[in-house]
Amino acid sequence: MTDQPEFSKDFQNYLRTNTLVGIKGGRERETFLNIWMVQVGDRYFSRSWNKSKKSWFTDIVNSGVGQIKYGETILNVKGKKLPANDPTQEKINLAYLQKYNQPQNLIYSRGITQPEYAHYTIEFFIDQK
Repeated sequence: MTDQPEFSKDFQNYLRTNTLVGIKGGRERETFLNIWMVQVGDRYFSRSWNKSKKSWFTDIVNSGVGQIKYGETILNVKGKKLPANDPTQEKINLAYLQKYNQPQNLIYSRGITQPEYAHYTIEFFIDQK
């Protein structure tokens, strides 16, 4: 058990029934980018598809903070890069393959679960500030 605040049931329900959430990394970005997010137990993860040096992923790694938008709700979050060798990576792979199994998404879900993408995984936490 952790002292970390939990994501709301509203967010959990949204994530369960929607394939995209908005993300802003750091404090400087003005617009949200739609990304895929998965839930593993009571933990939340996303991976950077483009692996770009100027991305939401890099901004969160560098600043430790960002925002998630679902529907009209915006959450302040903290983010931490998950080590590529963390055993949870396999569960994240499975969550991506199960959630994004629509025919049009299969090429991407199979891609983002390849070993090199483990290096681009962020775990999200509620930021109470």
